[in-house]
Amino acid sequence: MTLDMDFVESQFPALEHRDYVYFDNAGGSLVLDCVARRIQDHLLTSSVQHGATYTKSQIAMERLFEAQESVAQLVNARRPEEIIMGPSTSALLRTLSTMLSSRLRPRDEIIISEVEHEANAGAWLLLEKLGVNIRFWPLDRDTMELSTQTLAGLLNDRTKLVCVTHVSNILGTINPVREFADVVHAHGARICVDAVAYAPHRLIDVQAFDADYYVFSFYKAYGPHHAALVGRFDDLLELPGINHFFVAEDEIPYKFQPGNVNYELSYGCIGISDYLIEMAKHHGAEGDSERGHLAHACDVIAEQEQKLSKRLLDYLKSLPSVTIIGDARHDASVRVPTISFAVAGLDSRAIVEQIDPHDIGIRYGDFYAVRLIDAFGLAPQNGVVRVSMVHYNTLAEVDKLIEKLEPVLNRHTL
Repeated sequence: MTLDMDFVESQFPALEHRDYVYFDNAGGSLVLDCVARRIQDHLLTSSVQHGATYTKSQIAMERLFEAQESVAQLVNARRPEEIIMGPSTSALLRTLSTMLSSRLRPRDEIIISEVEHEANAGAWLLLEKLGVNIRFWPLDRDTMELSTQTLAGLLNDRTKLVCVTHVSNILGTINPVREFADVVHAHGARICVDAVAYAPHRLIDVQAFDADYYVFSFYKAYGPHHAALVGRFDDLLELPGINHFFVAEDEIPYKFQPGNVNYELSYGCIGISDYLIEMAKHHGAEGDSERGHLAHACDVIAEQEQKLSKRLLDYLKSLPSVTIIGDARHDASVRVPTISFAVAGLDSRAIVEQIDPHDIGIRYGDFYAVRLIDAFGLAPQNGVVRVSMVHYNTLAEVDKLIEKLEPVLNRHTL
């Protein structure tokens, strides 16, 4: 079904005039009006402390639990208490690393994929000081994929955790995390999935993915600068809390949130599901299943994003000097429209700086996936050029980018 762009634009105040092409969505998306309104409402009407018996405090507490329920539905968690919210994916993974450190012993092993954003690498590398061994899971250079077979060869009876991204913020490839989880669990280990680059594009189902820990940021999925870590309730009960000593071990998620969570940002996150459900209804979704509506909306999004990917990838593939860093197929089941490329003999920064004056926001660099950029030998040319699109972008915007790229890239065509 074709996405109704008038409907979409009405939901994002920043799109009112379309006077700027925003292709840096993997760095942070535009914010929904309904998200901002919820944050404002909380701040102006119920910004009081929790835990009291007076009415306003009770309302504030109810709103926080409502937010947990909404996010639990968004990701298909088993219960709202499995949602641990916090300031960022990086911060939540550091929290998880601290929590899991009590389970680890010298010579235990953690496997980290080579394509990780540093958030899902640095947090675990800190545990080397405990004698934990870190092993890296390399990217297959021929297929540009993380191989399940390679992963299986790295696993052994000392492996305790595997850390992998659902979508690389450079490659744009959708990894088969359920396949990975099955292999990991067969060896008695757990899997931690960084879904920051996946969450804005596709339906999340932590139960179907069978991930032990699943983390993503709302500010890359049309919400506020906030994040969520999803775990299994029984596992979270066993993990030691990091809050004050008097916070009981069964107070989940509070025992993992020192100083408590940000109330207004949590409440604002409800707006993401509000938007997707409304989108589904607007685009013909039937029945009253809210989970079904979320799936319908994500299907509409995927169809729009596939069109965007095709237009840009077809252009880049026509230039011999351009190397697409990732899978060059536009298939929405294979990738999201986060597209990175490098040009032979041309500095990535120089490309981006020639596009900047045209009010088009693209970006260059390593995007905190330093090891991947180093593995490709791209650091000397300032990494890759990244064009990261989402469903509210249009083919006309892609065409404008191509028009402005044409004189820059064709001067360097071999």
